Amino acid sequence: MILSASGWRKVFAKSGEAQDNTPEIGAENTVLAVIAAEVFADYIRNATKQQSPVIVCGMDARPTGPAISSAVIHTLLAKKTIVRYLGITAAPEIMAYAKKMDGFIYISASHNPVGHNGLKFGLNDGGVLNSEENEKLVKSFTEKCADLQAMQKAATVLNSCSTSDVDWIYAESPECKQKALSSYKAFIREVVTAVKTPEKQNEVFSQIRKSTEKHPVGVVCDMNGSARTLSIDRDFFTENGISFYAINNTAGDIVHEIIPEAENLVWCAKEMERLQAEGHTDAVIGYMPDCDGDRGNIVYWDEKKQKADILKAQEVFALAVLAELAYADMLYGSAADYKPAVAVNGPTSMRINEIAEVFGAKVFRAEVGEANVVNTARNARNAGYTVRICGEGSNGGNITHPSSVRDPLSSVFAIIKLINIDGLYRTWCRKSGHTYKEDFTLTDVISTIPVYTTTGVSEPRAILHIKAADHALLKGRFQKIFETEWKIKADTFSKKYGILTYESILTNGTAEVRNTADFSVSGRGGLKIIFSDREKKPCAFIWMRGSGTEPVFRIMCDVKGSAEGEERELLEWETDMLRKADN
Repeated sequence: MILSASGWRKVFAKSGEAQDNTPEIGAENTVLAVIAAEVFADYIRNATKQQSPVIVCGMDARPTGPAISSAVIHTLLAKKTIVRYLGITAAPEIMAYAKKMDGFIYISASHNPVGHNGLKFGLNDGGVLNSEENEKLVKSFTEKCADLQAMQKAATVLNSCSTSDVDWIYAESPECKQKALSSYKAFIREVVTAVKTPEKQNEVFSQIRKSTEKHPVGVVCDMNGSARTLSIDRDFFTENGISFYAINNTAGDIVHEIIPEAENLVWCAKEMERLQAEGHTDAVIGYMPDCDGDRGNIVYWDEKKQKADILKAQEVFALAVLAELAYADMLYGSAADYKPAVAVNGPTSMRINEIAEVFGAKVFRAEVGEANVVNTARNARNAGYTVRICGEGSNGGNITHPSSVRDPLSSVFAIIKLINIDGLYRTWCRKSGHTYKEDFTLTDVISTIPVYTTTGVSEPRAILHIKAADHALLKGRFQKIFETEWKIKADTFSKKYGILTYESILTNGTAEVRNTADFSVSGRGGLKIIFSDREKKPCAFIWMRGSGTEPVFRIMCDVKGSAEGEERELLEWETDMLRKADN
């Protein structure tokens, strides 16, 4: 079982098969759910000093969710906590609702295949526990799992709460769900507008509605049976003057792979093209969420090609960052103490640095992991920076303040604001040196984003299966091989790609260490090698890190410009050196 701060995950299907859509989880997995809930109940009681803390429980739309939920609910009741059960709920929804409670347990495996499932834990700050707090749970969990009487003790816990108490939790669930939806809608209005009062929020949404009356905007969503099928999406778009078209809109109707990468956005693209052909010319933006609905990558209508096009994850994030920095510049740009910043993870493309530079924003980088990026943003705010947006460009999606979790509504509305609030795109063009035209489209906006060639996170060549369990040792071996090969290849790289120098950078949690002399110090964190050109400007990087949520080693390459050959050669070089280090 992967025990990451981003989520505890494994194959929960009784068969052990990743693609099995059975609802059965078996006795051993039931015990794991019991122990996890028991550990969190103890943790939250200690953290809140409450004898009967209120814990919200919910799940995504996977078939094993109800069985895990049942085990969790029984356990929480046995531990004398107060339970609010939402049933199927999107991750941003449960986290918004939990702000009024003491904490939450969310049953999900995010983008992993249908047979997987897991648990996410958080308090009432709107996000998951950070790495340090998660480690406390992990320690207690592994100790309890090692108990030779673990199975019997779990059975005792399951049988120690009354059936009537459990029935009452399920009976109250519809009311709790409605309250969660209401909390989520109120919160996302603040996230989109960056203002707290409903009156000021209405002014922003009024601008959007007036603009869409002149230039209609419709959103296409391939729900893929996700938790968002039962969330606020349709109501939220339509009440703000935006048409909404959904497919695969039945909870649990997971008709294709869950991860919202390019290969799975083709269904959304086809639906957009069908709608356009039938005269729905407002269908210009589309998205597909993952199963827990905290992430959604983007499809758009390219009126020049007359077809739906799919944005890569890094491009989605770049577009959202551009939009939110322009929006923040409109809100706060005239203030003398305004210091804009963006927080991202290590493998986020360097195009973010170029966009941030246009707005005078500083870029902070953290290790991979949503909690790491969120905490890096918090640290920057404590240091006086305005961090309107943060996120993991390598995965797409964004986290817009005051939210602490990715949300496709944040991504889509960032784009909608950019094309429907007067002045945002004009500001970007003026500051970046692009030509502005009055009748611009989303296609025009996308054409102004800095061009980089970046390895996609879900590409087969981005995933290595490494034998070495000690990643520090592996990276130490990699360093020796790299330094030897650099002496051999430096002249070729200089002539072929203009690469002259390199710098090694390590990320662990929220800490970034530059120009390190020892690659192994990164341990299980991220290792990146940035290459610079003759003008000492970064022009490419290679990156590596063992996944915290899957048993794989992830690698990638990012190169300035349209440079598929260079990206391919650098990634193959990195792969070859890692395989040598692993042997």
